[in-house]
Amino acid sequence: MEYIFETLGNLVRQTAFFNLTWGNFIMILVACVFLYLAIKKDYEPLLLVPIAFGMLLVNIYPDIIASPEETSNGVGGLLYYFYVLDEWSVLPSLIFMGVGAMTDFGPL
Repeated sequence: MEYIFETLGNLVRQTAFFNLTWGNFIMILVACVFLYLAIKKDYEPLLLVPIAFGMLLVNIYPDIIASPEETSNGVGGLLYYFYVLDEWSVLPSLIFMGVGAMTDFGPL
């Protein structure tokens, strides 16, 4: 039993959960509320689900938005590359076409 507690303690200390502040917990709670509203209450799910997942990603693991210069191996985080696609105006066009096609065209 002691081994299980030691392993769980190491898991908490070696992951991003050890560095979370009260602000991160509040934002995680807000993200969970957004997910609840989008999934259970069906309030604007096309808008709230991506916002909530973005909030969860950034607040649970902040290094996911790191640029390549900030990391030790020279590779940026996942959301950094989404930012680059947004900066090049590729991502907004893809999102516009995808969401527009999904909402405008129903089953024929």
